[in-house]
Amino acid sequence: MLLLTLIACSPDAEIETTWSADVAPIVTEHCASCHTAGNIAPFALDEYATASAMAEVMLAAVEDGSMPPWLARETNECSPPEAFQDDLRLSEAEVQVLRDWVDAGAPEGDTSDPAPLPEPPALSVAEPDLTLVTSPAYPVEGTSDDFPCFILDPQLEEKVWVTELQLTPSNDKIAHHGLVFHDVYGDAWQYADEHGTFPCFAPPNLAGALMMTWTPGMSPMVTPEGTGMSMGPDSLIVVQMHYHPTGTSLEYDELTLDLDWTTEAPEMEALQALVGNYGDYNEDNGSGLQPGMNDGDVPEFLIPSGMSGHIEEMIYTQEVPIEFPIFSVGTHMHYVGTDMKIDLVKDDEESCLIQTPGWDFNWQRTYSYDVPVDQLPTIDIGESLRMRCTYDNTMENPFVRDALTERGLEETSDVYLGDETLDEMCLGLFGILVPMELAEQLY
Repeated sequence: MLLLTLIACSPDAEIETTWSADVAPIVTEHCASCHTAGNIAPFALDEYATASAMAEVMLAAVEDGSMPPWLARETNECSPPEAFQDDLRLSEAEVQVLRDWVDAGAPEGDTSDPAPLPEPPALSVAEPDLTLVTSPAYPVEGTSDDFPCFILDPQLEEKVWVTELQLTPSNDKIAHHGLVFHDVYGDAWQYADEHGTFPCFAPPNLAGALMMTWTPGMSPMVTPEGTGMSMGPDSLIVVQMHYHPTGTSLEYDELTLDLDWTTEAPEMEALQALVGNYGDYNEDNGSGLQPGMNDGDVPEFLIPSGMSGHIEEMIYTQEVPIEFPIFSVGTHMHYVGTDMKIDLVKDDEESCLIQTPGWDFNWQRTYSYDVPVDQLPTIDIGESLRMRCTYDNTMENPFVRDALTERGLEETSDVYLGDETLDEMCLGLFGILVPMELAEQLY
């Protein structure tokens, strides 16, 4: 008995890794925003029975970086200036816990004394000032992706500055991603039917700005402290949704948009700017679409059929004599894209803001820097943003192959800049902070 006690207490004794004591808290923190019953993920991981059955699959997805879906990566080319908020990725120590659990046969452990579970990521606005819901429910069926826009009228009686917002679809089976736009003058009604709905693969031509990009599992969009996004009495909100039908059933979706705001003017206006998609080279300052692969006499955005590793580069040069803090950044391409990198160029020195080397159209989002306003990267007059987009226009690219197969096509074709799914883009998404006196002159 004494010998057994000494062995059990020895510091060299191996402690079994179990679901109850070790793995459940990790899964709750990093996976629960999608992998719960009825959510966007194809299976739940919040209970031992389902998680243990998927243990090896879960470990493989974490090790190859495909899960949790977080496209922004540190690479040999890119070390972002600051960490991003709400980073879903597991630490190496957490990955090792999963390895040890799988190697041990995924045991459940002592269920009478489980480890405390952390709070999963907050996916809603705690106390919204306004909740808007689309009506009637929107039908989605067939096999082709659907891109409708929905008008939501906040019916404001005074100017407000939105500090937090969240979009929540009711049907996670079909909700792929969404873009929320501010329509400053309420012009969207000219496009809409009696329900405030209209088709819009491309963002509508409206005076205003992007407010947020939503993807499954995202936390609410929160502006930096002391800032906000203005809306006035004429304002409408337009939500552009991407629905992916099941192919076998008729589904319906209702959107809920929660907003929190202040009625006191903040120090700075928060704006989302879309930069890129240039089709021409600007000879005056060297900005726009850059000379590159397969070009003729002038730069051309063309991704030849059968070409892998094709690169298009674009440069934006700021001409406004004001220094703008950049609080968030994101990348956007379509199915042919494989990698996008954005650099901030100051005095001929480049610093990488973001790189998404495993681009996946299904998981696009913006990434907010996790620092106070006075520590954010900035862009000033004469400084530039360089966007490098890499493409694979071959049937070896699974996204291209699937997109073509859906349309009954067996071969690739040349791809050009455009709005359609089988066109391409090279677009940067930037959250910037603007002095209030300038913001009031924008519209």
